[in-house]
Amino acid sequence: MNGSNKLAPPNSTVQSFLQKLAETPGRRGRLVFALDATASREPTWNEARRIQAEMFDTAAAVGGLEIQLCYYRGTAEFRASPWLTRAADLRRCMAEVTCLGGFTQIGRVLEHTLWEARQSRVDALVLVGDCMEENVEALCQRAGELGLLGVRAFLFQEGQDPVAERAFTQLAKLTRGAHCRFAHDSARQLADLLNAVAAYAAGGLPALERFGRRRGGLVLQLTDQMNRRP
Repeated sequence: MNGSNKLAPPNSTVQSFLQKLAETPGRRGRLVFALDATASREPTWNEARRIQAEMFDTAAAVGGLEIQLCYYRGTAEFRASPWLTRAADLRRCMAEVTCLGGFTQIGRVLEHTLWEARQSRVDALVLVGDCMEENVEALCQRAGELGLLGVRAFLFQEGQDPVAERAFTQLAKLTRGAHCRFAHDSARQLADLLNAVAAYAAGGLPALERFGRRRGGLVLQLTDQMNRRP
């Protein structure tokens, strides 16, 4: 992704769909949104941050979600925001994040999400990253625990690193979630994937399926993977 790749205005059909979700009686969805902020993400970080903030602006505006922003960077830094319900607060939190060289800390993301899910319901975990440098077996154990708690993990991989792809696919399967790769230069692909998870968190699998039929493309990969889970 580069600075010249501008995200199109939110589709009116998407806005209408999310508005209907908000008007449906029921609880808010709760979503942990985790980002890899190590140095390898720096070339695409500014564009990705803008896409993610705009997507959650739309979701927060219709009142369907509570979002917690998490990120890791450096050798041992991991941070998590409070639960946020206002788009302005989420945008402020994201604007403060810059990239710093280091290693992946996906294990800490999973541990944190487990802790949150044991305190109160969490509908989904989203992780956006491009590599994986940890013990996969240990991560799979944590992912299995998340699956038992009903937390589905959506792992969105930037690029084509084969190690990350194998690990992300396993983690998704263990939580009955989904894994998708998106291109470095595709703002639209990432925006569609994030909007899809917002729909799932707010309205469950039926809402995700409806969204997938509207958007097509990579979003259909999410619904296909989740429908194949036992």
